[in-house]
Amino acid sequence: MKRTKTSYSKSDVTIMVCDPSMTGFGFTVLNQQGQIIEAECIKTSPENKKRRIRKGDDRVRRLNEINNIVLPALKKYNVSLILTEQPHGSQNASAAVMIGIVIGMLQTISDCFNIPIEWYSEGDSKYTLLGKRSATKKETIDKIKKLYSVPWTGIGYRDEAIADSMSIYHLALKTSATLNLLLKMKK
Repeated sequence: MKRTKTSYSKSDVTIMVCDPSMTGFGFTVLNQQGQIIEAECIKTSPENKKRRIRKGDDRVRRLNEINNIVLPALKKYNVSLILTEQPHGSQNASAAVMIGIVIGMLQTISDCFNIPIEWYSEGDSKYTLLGKRSATKKETIDKIKKLYSVPWTGIGYRDEAIADSMSIYHLALKTSATLNLLLKMKK
């Protein structure tokens, strides 16, 4: 995991912003000043044939890999609010199942740890960021580079997922009463 040199205190308000997917689960943790504390993309891939296990068991394994990184980050940074893209659409039944899995995972984390969660559409985040509802990954990354200091790695899938999570943060800054109240309360 990549960390920035931003200072962090347990009493800080921290926000986790997610670009959830079973294949590349991107997340960014930010402090109340909007500085990135941690940015990561958890890559998982199907291995059911290689492991000779059922698809369902393999999905559980992949979810466990994601949880083994997301849950410690939530605890480590005492996350106060989760902002996340609402996964949408699917090209097939398998993709639809995986969308349901990540939605269920995030909502369960919110419920079990009593962390408020807000869901946002990808189209709304792109529109707020770029003035249009769809955009290439490069356009999103280029705009985020202009607005935020992100620990870029040059690894395509990772940088894309983190840029997408930051696009959600950008939208929430403009529209979320909860986020803005949290940021004002702790200053």
